[in-house]
Amino acid sequence: MNFYFTAAEVLDRLDSKKGSIKGLISTVAEKDRKRTSALVIQTLKYKPVLEDIIGRAKLMIEERKKLTSSNLALVLVHDVLFSNGIQAGDGPIKQAILRHKTRLHSELQKVKIKRGVKFNEELVQTGDSRAALIPRYVRINTTLWTIEEAIQYFISKGFTLENMFEIASTTKHIFAKDKHISALFLFHPGISFQDDDAYKNGKVILQDKASCFPAVVLDPPVSPSGAVIDATSAPGNKTSHLSTLMCNTGTLFAFERDRKRFSTLRAMLLKARCKNVEPVNTDFLMVDPMDPKYSGVTHILLDPSCSGSGIVNRLDYLVESEQEAESVQEDRLNKLASFQLMMVKHSMKFPAVQRIVYSTCSIHAIEDEHVVRAALKSNEALSRHFELAPQSQVLPQWKRRGYSNEMDDPQHAASLVRCLPGEDATNGFFVSCFVRSSVTRAESDRAFPDKKRKVDQVIEEQEDVALNTRKRQQKRNRKKIVNGGGSV
Repeated sequence: MNFYFTAAEVLDRLDSKKGSIKGLISTVAEKDRKRTSALVIQTLKYKPVLEDIIGRAKLMIEERKKLTSSNLALVLVHDVLFSNGIQAGDGPIKQAILRHKTRLHSELQKVKIKRGVKFNEELVQTGDSRAALIPRYVRINTTLWTIEEAIQYFISKGFTLENMFEIASTTKHIFAKDKHISALFLFHPGISFQDDDAYKNGKVILQDKASCFPAVVLDPPVSPSGAVIDATSAPGNKTSHLSTLMCNTGTLFAFERDRKRFSTLRAMLLKARCKNVEPVNTDFLMVDPMDPKYSGVTHILLDPSCSGSGIVNRLDYLVESEQEAESVQEDRLNKLASFQLMMVKHSMKFPAVQRIVYSTCSIHAIEDEHVVRAALKSNEALSRHFELAPQSQVLPQWKRRGYSNEMDDPQHAASLVRCLPGEDATNGFFVSCFVRSSVTRAESDRAFPDKKRKVDQVIEEQEDVALNTRKRQQKRNRKKIVNGGGSV
């Protein structure tokens, strides 16, 4: 019965808007996650019907002493009507449901007759049709194997590598390499990798293409002395991507304030073998930028909470059947934008930071261009000389840019990246990048001479290693030539 309580708790938290379906399910213990996920999703698909049937059967009224949770009743009645029955030992709660089994089935038949359907499957809620236009994206974790090894692995599984990928004409056994993100493969959206060994052991990460953009745009340093922050890390896809781009070197501080999501983050990083990450169970906004521990941080990734309005292949349409009133939605977006701006301004306070990427999975300008333009006018940006990175540094090959009519300077829109669901084969997404001007970097070097000397020393050491390697190779080549000449 504990399994049903866990599923009911996830539904309770969804009702309280304490997270997304995917995010809340990720906090469930891994041994129970798959089973809980299936029950929660299936219950939500039938939720309007289940609520109607439970109401007509007067279940919550007649069994009010045993059934104190409406969501517990939902998951239990779901298994009575649409599955193989309640999978739990006899107890007072189970008996309370089974006493009404005949009435529940009778009410189900009445609903089907009323709606003119023959099969139970015709009662489920349907999602956004644009989700069918998005490939199944698989990012290769190059920390554990090479792209070529991954290609050979998928070929051995019966897939065929092709240069072109069109969902409409692609069979389920075709895959391709993405043209914008290295180590990203495209598969048919109907393919599932949840049970694949490569997914289970962390060799592949299931991550939407647009979600890969922030780490690539941040372009983190590859150096033993490199220091990077991921301000909102869980569940860990972007964090693991950053770690891979850093070649598992330097230090990547990964912040997550929620305890359960933090546990999910740590599990993800362990599976992906991210050895350079230091997870921190703290609210990023509570971190002191002047703390010596973070004095060397030069790159910060910000992907804070947002409306999620760009995500069409998520399951949250199941809990959004009733549209928010326009005034309620506007108030919510304004509050989110205020929080997002606060995060950007806080990031700009770190003394050595040179590059900040701000991204959202929202399509609303209020969370995207408006936050960026407000950040550019903030005291933090003006005093520390932050500006937008040029288009040449922000996925220059990507055609869709920001909305020029939403920026104070229309030319700034070229520095922004947008993705639109249904048109770009991704979920909706937004990416921006703030950089400090060269004048400010010179001032930073003067303010932190020890750090600059340390970085210079690392660069010199790396150059010396490379030079010595070339000298040894040249010496070996000369020996080969001499030996070859003597044998003629």
